[in-house]
Amino acid sequence: MQKVLVTGADGFIGSHLTEMLLEQGYKVKALSYYNSFNDWGWLNDVKHPDLEVVTGDVRDPHFCKHITQDVEIIFHLAALIAIPYSYVAPDSYVDTNIKGTLNICQAAKENGVKRVLVTSTSEVYGTARYVPIDESHPKQPQSPYSATKIGADAIAMSFYNAFALPVVLVRPFNTYGPRQSARAIIPTIITQIANGKKEIKLGDLTPTRDFNFVKDTCKGFIELSKCDAAIGQEVNICSNNEISMRDTLNLIARLMNSDVKFIEDQARIRPKNSEVFRLWGDNAKIKSLTGYEPSYPLEEGLKETINWFLDKDNLRKYKADIYNV
Repeated sequence: MQKVLVTGADGFIGSHLTEMLLEQGYKVKALSYYNSFNDWGWLNDVKHPDLEVVTGDVRDPHFCKHITQDVEIIFHLAALIAIPYSYVAPDSYVDTNIKGTLNICQAAKENGVKRVLVTSTSEVYGTARYVPIDESHPKQPQSPYSATKIGADAIAMSFYNAFALPVVLVRPFNTYGPRQSARAIIPTIITQIANGKKEIKLGDLTPTRDFNFVKDTCKGFIELSKCDAAIGQEVNICSNNEISMRDTLNLIARLMNSDVKFIEDQARIRPKNSEVFRLWGDNAKIKSLTGYEPSYPLEEGLKETINWFLDKDNLRKYKADIYNV
């Protein structure tokens, strides 16, 4: 039984990844961000004999060295990810995303961890210069968030090149599903419709995205953790499809039997040069490395996501009237 560490395990993707690893027989140490309420985020309801929840902060190098002492694989997902908040608090993104990744890599090196999967993002590519976007596409820092993720990727790869740390850069495109923050487009649409809104507030609906159901993203992480040929590589996890925000809204409205109208909210519009207008990922590399294939077509994943949000216990956790930065 392999023991693994998942940082950011209390978050959206991290909690799903933790559950999938437990289902597949791994012993999981799950890092939840420390708080005095003893709140484990989305891990609060996850019970399993092979789950150990620890609380702390990846910004502390001594703590990182402590939690990585007895693990074979690290899935490093801990990060600040909200793009609008990065406009007002960029320093915190440098501390968490860049310094946090440095701390994890340094600790993994010192403790002889066998594999370190560092979570990147499709935002590092910026607006597509060509499609589909493969791993050779230029990096474009169009927000402080994406800039810090480019920096974190570079730190991780430097540890591979300088110290032979077995790093894999995992680059998910736009993941969606149950538990996602309402700052993202799909939960924003679903929660407003589910709360009976006839007019919903959204930002620019012209950009396109490559949406991936969270279980497919997690499957990609696990497949890459088993693949020796992926070490030292940057690898997209994506569907090899794109859809506009407007078409996404119309699809969700149809699935929820809603005739909702759209209102453009200026507060949700990114600065002109910061908006990523087109994302369409090439998944040829992960397919060739692992045989990975996405399992959830968009409509099927959206149905499962909508059903989760329509559960009253889940929906009440979201504040549909507030723009989540």
